[in-house]
This record gives sequence, structure tokens and C-alpha cells, in this order.
Amino acid sequence: MSTYSKEHKDFLKKLKRKKYLVTLTQFSIILLLFLIWELLSRFNIINTFLFSSPSSIIKTILNLMITNNFLNHIFITLKEILISCILSFGIGFLIASLFWSNDFLAKVFDPYLTILNSLPKVALGPLIIIWVGASINSIIVMSLTISLFITIINLYTFFSNTNSNYIILLKSMHATKFQIYKKIILKANLKNIINTIKVNVSMNLIGVIMGELLVSKMGLGYLIMYGSQVFNINLVITSVFVLAIISSILYYIINYFEKKI
Repeated sequence: MSTYSKEHKDFLKKLKRKKYLVTLTQFSIILLLFLIWELLSRFNIINTFLFSSPSSIIKTILNLMITNNFLNHIFITLKEILISCILSFGIGFLIASLFWSNDFLAKVFDPYLTILNSLPKVALGPLIIIWVGASINSIIVMSLTISLFITIINLYTFFSNTNSNYIILLKSMHATKFQIYKKIILKANLKNIINTIKVNVSMNLIGVIMGELLVSKMGLGYLIMYGSQVFNINLVITSVFVLAIISSILYYIINYFEKKI
């Protein structure tokens, strides 16, 4: 026999219906936009040479799958994104934790983090290529320069703004700093940490594409650069479309784990 009351069951059903309605509306908006885009191109209201069309994107994807190793381009970009995400979040998490544990270090490096985060990363591109070499390493470094500093700043801010009453309570019980960090700082900021990962993924995606535009001979960033050089707008928009799909998939994967946690 269920322990839930009828009112509670109705409330849960209402929440479930609302969730499905939100998802359905989101997909409906996307489909509507693509339908309008296709109709505008079919009736020559927009210039398909400049704006392409959904049908042209599908044809371009099929053509790339047959004549070019399109899946390999996607795999390379995805690999670079994942490596950059793991490195930037891992390093950023460790440094933010160190700053929380040592207020002196945090105050010393605070202006440096702000300055480094505000530097124009594109301007550093040629220097990164010279220092690291025109390889996947320079793409990873480019991505790290975009995402690492904002990750450190965000995580340290979240850790520092944790409710001080919880910390005072544990200190009154003679808890060690590590125990406070483990029991309060991490658990109280779990949602903030996941939100930082979401931001981290988007920043790394931008960094990887910027790096591929500069040095890569493979990947979606390379296809965008090549397409713009030969005025193949279908190739450029198709690559951007695939990037949007990758970004959406990564977002929903993180959301899935957030709900599980």
C-alpha cells in the first residue's frame, strides 16, 4: 500500500506533466525555427548561399560522411574538449581548494587571476603556438587559458561564501580544517560545483574551436576555417550545427548526473 496521499500523488503528476510540457515546448521551438528557416530558403526569401538551409545541412552531413572522414573530425574535437574539461576543472578545483585553505595565498594571487582572466586570449594564440608548437598541445593550452582562471575564481568564490554558521558549529566541535572542507564546503557547494562544470564545458568548447581555427588540420574548427576560406557556407554552418549538438549532449549528460547526485 502506498504511503503517499492522493493530494501528494496529484502534485507529483502535475510536476511530471509540467516537465514533459517544458521539454516538448523546447523541442517544438527548435523544430518551428528550422521549419521557418527551410521555408524562407525554399521560397528564396533568404539567400541560401549566405544562410544555407536545414536540407542543405543534412545533405552536407551525408556528403561529408561519404567523401570525408566527418566522424573523425567530430571525434578529434570531442576528445580535445574532454581533455580540456578534465584538466581545467581538475586544476581549477585543486587551486580553489588551496586558496580556501590558505587565505594568504588567495589574497596574494587574487589580482593576478583577475588580470590573467581579462587578457584577450586570441592575442595569445601566436605566442602559444610558438611556445607549445602547432599541435593538439597548443589547442589544449588555448582552451585552458580561457576556462582555467574563471573556474578558479568561481569555485573559490563559492567556497568562501559558504554559510559561516556551519563552519563555526564544526569548529566548536574541534573539527579539523580538512573535516570542515569535506563535510561542509564540498557538500554545501555541490550544486555550485556542477554549475561550474557546465560553464567549464562551454568555455572549453570555445577554447578548442579557437585553437583549431589557428593550428589544426582536423576537427570541426578546421572545417569552419576551411569552409570560410573557400566560401562554402554550408560547411561552416553544418560544423556550427554539429557543435551545437555536441554542446547540448554534454549539457544533458551533466544534468543527468546532477539529478542522480
